[in-house]
Amino acid sequence: MVAEHFEHIDTWVFDLDNTLYHPSADLFGLMDPKFAAYVMRVTGFDEDRAAKQANAYWQMHGSTLAGLMKEHNVDPHHFLAEVHDIDISHLTKAPDLAEAIGILPGRKIVYTNGSNYHATRVLKARGLSHAFDAVYAIEHAELTPKPHAQSFATVFARAEVTPTSAAMFEDEARNLTVPHALGMRTVHVHETPLDAPYVHHSTDDLTDFLSQVTR
Repeated sequence: MVAEHFEHIDTWVFDLDNTLYHPSADLFGLMDPKFAAYVMRVTGFDEDRAAKQANAYWQMHGSTLAGLMKEHNVDPHHFLAEVHDIDISHLTKAPDLAEAIGILPGRKIVYTNGSNYHATRVLKARGLSHAFDAVYAIEHAELTPKPHAQSFATVFARAEVTPTSAAMFEDEARNLTVPHALGMRTVHVHETPLDAPYVHHSTDDLTDFLSQVTR
C-alpha cells in the first residue's frame, strides 16, 4: 500500500515544471531558445554553440542562470524576466489534481528553480493557486538552484520544513538526491520509472498517485 509510506508526512513539497503539468505542454521548448539567445548575447557564440553552452551550464551548475552568473556576472532578474516571458495559454485547468492536492493532510508548497513570476502564472493557468500554502522560487533560494544542498537548506529554513516528515515530488531525478539524504520521502514524477536508491516511488500520473496516498 502506497498510503502507509506517507502516514508520517505533514509537509508536501512539489516541483513546478513538468511536475504540476504534463511534459507534453513543452514549456521548456518555449524557454530553451530564450536561454540560447541570452547565452549568444553574453558570449558571442553562434546559435548552435550557445544552445549547447546553455545546456552545459544547466548540467554543471544546476541551471543556465547559475552558470551565467558564475561565469559572466549577468543580472539574474533581467535573465529571469526574459526567459520566462512565454505564452502559456495552452495550459489547461487541472481540477482533479487540485482536489487531490487539497485533501493531503498538512502543508503543501511549491519549490521551483523557476522565477516567482513564472510559478505564479503557471499555477494560475492550471487552477492550482489555491491548492498551495506557499510558493518558493529561485529568488527565495537566494538564486542557488536545485540540486545544490544549499538551495534546499535555504528554502527549507524559510519554509520551516522538517525533512523527516516531508515528501518531495520532482520530475528531475537528480533533484531528489539531497531530499533523500535529508530523510524525505521522494517521488519521481516521470514517464520512465527510475531505479535509483534516492527514489522511493515513481509515477507518470501525479493525480492518481496522490489519490493512492490518501486512501
